[in-house]
Amino acid sequence: MSDTVHNRIALLRAEHGVSRRDLAEALEVHYQTVGYLERGEYSPSLHLALRIAEFFEVPVELVFSIEPFPRISDSRSA
Repeated sequence: MSDTVHNRIALLRAEHGVSRRDLAEALEVHYQTVGYLERGEYSPSLHLALRIAEFFEVPVELVFSIEPFPRISDSRSA
């Protein structure tokens, strides 16, 4: 089993028109932390994961998963 935590932070940021820097300021973290999270180079604490979900007003399971999220292009070909 992999320790990777998959996320949709970049997708949510794009949908909401939020820059990495804007999200970082709202979460009170360094903007590079957002980049590390998006690339899967860093797994968030539970507290940070919940704050990210709260920022986007979605359930935490919509943002983070221990299984890879299906690609958007995969759902279009069905």
